[in-house]
Amino acid sequence: MRKLGRGHIHGSYRVDAAGRSVFLQRLNEHVFPDLDAVTHNVELVAGTLAAARLRDHTRDRRRSALSPLRSDHDAWIERDPAGRAWRAFGFIDGAHGVALARRPSQAAAAARAFGLFFHDLAALDPARLRITIPDFHDTPARLAALDRAIERDVANRATSAAPEIAFATGRRALGARLMAALAAGRLPLRVAHNDAKVANVLFDDATGGALCVVDLDTVMPGLAAFDAGDLVRSMASLAAEDARDPSRVKLRPGVVDAVLRGWLAGAGRAVTPAERASLVSGALVITFEQGVRFLTDYLESDRYYKTTRPGQNLDRARVQFALLRALEADEDRLERVVESV
Repeated sequence: MRKLGRGHIHGSYRVDAAGRSVFLQRLNEHVFPDLDAVTHNVELVAGTLAAARLRDHTRDRRRSALSPLRSDHDAWIERDPAGRAWRAFGFIDGAHGVALARRPSQAAAAARAFGLFFHDLAALDPARLRITIPDFHDTPARLAALDRAIERDVANRATSAAPEIAFATGRRALGARLMAALAAGRLPLRVAHNDAKVANVLFDDATGGALCVVDLDTVMPGLAAFDAGDLVRSMASLAAEDARDPSRVKLRPGVVDAVLRGWLAGAGRAVTPAERASLVSGALVITFEQGVRFLTDYLESDRYYKTTRPGQNLDRARVQFALLRALEADEDRLERVVESV
């Protein structure tokens, strides 16, 4: 059994036995306490994706979708003598992950994979999925949590974060933009990955092309703009997420454009005009939301995100807010990019 990657949630391993390779995971029940909901969603989504691959003869059926495996006891999850939960998938050989998209072509390939993911799940009723993390991309709910953190100020940090608090609380209208559109029926509820980033795509060792989207535990009802927006947020800048100097945040327009074009190319006709028009807003809202989450955790004494130094979560919030400013300055141009596809 060989340890794989540096994932922060589950422990991942490769096991080679009886002439086959298996991707084995020890599950984190602190982050995902409802494993029945996670398993239900993964089984449903993986099955839907597999069926889509059968209809598309241009894609490798064996390597373009995750395949969950049942145990000898016909169970999706087994527990070891210590009570820890484990699951398995078929291992995809000749593939690798990347932590950072260095080139526009790589960003486009990752985004197209997520667009195909959206396309292949477009007919799946999101009501059939269970909620594995409540209010995950409900930005107004995240702002309400920030309000509570400011009021309580349990670590006496509000003064040191005063500029960031003012920035966040002054953008409530932005935070409500997507959820208000959903509530008004202007945007349809969809099946969304909810953690869209290049690290959740497998690439072919030989060609460098994107094979499939992985890490399905956060797949829940959501919006197209959640995934397209998070892809932009996570690839828009080369600055470290916790850079001490937020002025290091520089937008990579070529990469951002490639992400938007790539996602739309993969989604194809499955995306509605209203969803298409929401993608740039998604980039702004999800970037803002992530900054709010970091800021909230800083005020709550770093309970959620791991830190290795004082003030790290505040630096993370500053980086996200700097990125938001850069995206806001480029918003009109990005809208034109979307319109041109």
